[in-house]
Amino acid sequence: MAQRALILVEGHGRSNGLPYVQAAQRLGLHPITLSVDPAQYDYLTAERLEAIRVDTDDLDALISECSRLSETYDIAGITSPWEAVYATVGKLCRHFDLPGPNPTSIERCCDKFSQRQLLAEGGVPIPAYRLAANAAEVESFAAEIGLPVILKPAVGVGSRGVRLCRNVDELAEHATYLLGGRHIWRSSPRILVEEFAQGPLYVAHLMGNDVIGIIAYEFGPPPHFVAHECIFPALLTDDEYTHIAEVSRRSLQALGLGWGPTNIELRWTKLGPVVIEVNPRMAGGDPKLIQLGCGLDLITEHTKLVTGEEWDLRPTYSQTVVYRSLVPDRDGILDWIDGGSRAAAVPGIVEVKLYVEPKTPVVRRGDSRDPIGHVIAASPSLTQTQAILQRGIDLISWSITPFPTARE
Repeated sequence: MAQRALILVEGHGRSNGLPYVQAAQRLGLHPITLSVDPAQYDYLTAERLEAIRVDTDDLDALISECSRLSETYDIAGITSPWEAVYATVGKLCRHFDLPGPNPTSIERCCDKFSQRQLLAEGGVPIPAYRLAANAAEVESFAAEIGLPVILKPAVGVGSRGVRLCRNVDELAEHATYLLGGRHIWRSSPRILVEEFAQGPLYVAHLMGNDVIGIIAYEFGPPPHFVAHECIFPALLTDDEYTHIAEVSRRSLQALGLGWGPTNIELRWTKLGPVVIEVNPRMAGGDPKLIQLGCGLDLITEHTKLVTGEEWDLRPTYSQTVVYRSLVPDRDGILDWIDGGSRAAAVPGIVEVKLYVEPKTPVVRRGDSRDPIGHVIAASPSLTQTQAILQRGIDLISWSITPFPTARE
């Protein structure tokens, strides 16, 4: 009998790549990663995992490779931890008659303008928005909506290119950045000009149509949106939780989603929850927080779904989890970073990860790539967890030598 295999289209170096591989192995599956550049994922080499180089933007090439693999393996499922290829995953699943997401719904959702149109048609509360193709339209639409506004690429992930513009100078500067060739576009340049919905940010995690949990996010200083701290479960009243869950389910209905994982970003404004973005895939690091907080392994349960098995979404325990990013305050060369092992030894600290090696350049971009590490703590109460986390954070230090400045 042929060995059952899980095909992973691309991976993820910082968060969910290795957990998907481990989930497959726990379920008795042989994980195979298809990637345009397998070398970018360190865990593939470290764990001696099978990986095949293929153009993951080429659906025909992926079909051909999966067909070749099916001569040796029983392909039980196909999925990906990376949003950029998730619609392609849906098409592959349709081709091979395997469980998977609706590719049309995924494609519409990944285009933020199309997503907002569908949410608005479905009566879901969203910020006012316009779609601009040039700097003049950006300026005009911002005046219509009223400053401050958010400028963001219509297609993108990880808050890349997203900025709060509080005045006309910041507006012009960021429009020039997005349209002037420095921002890397995966499609033709289109900019969303969006009302700044003010209030605490929450991320609702759903599997199918079930709300699994809600995480509270805190960001660093504007104008960027770099997550500094996350708390699970979010401190919400029963009414607030119910309201967020109801708006989240309406979002799925409006977008034709409801299969597999979804994470929905909302801000709680003076008018209640307003949907900022719907992401039709597994979130980056949040599954780890949910697993630590309630015992539910979303990645394993998603893997069961894509291989046709029945999932189990019941929590097994409850504790409070806090995640803190280690964010540098300057650009330069990382001279040294120390204290990770001491922090990890603090009772209640459940994970310490340092992403950057000494003598490596550190360049802040104002997005999810900025942190140089993170620390996670867990305990029965929020107060206790925060105290534990701070003890761990205080043990970690680093030194960055600024880049030399050119003499005038």
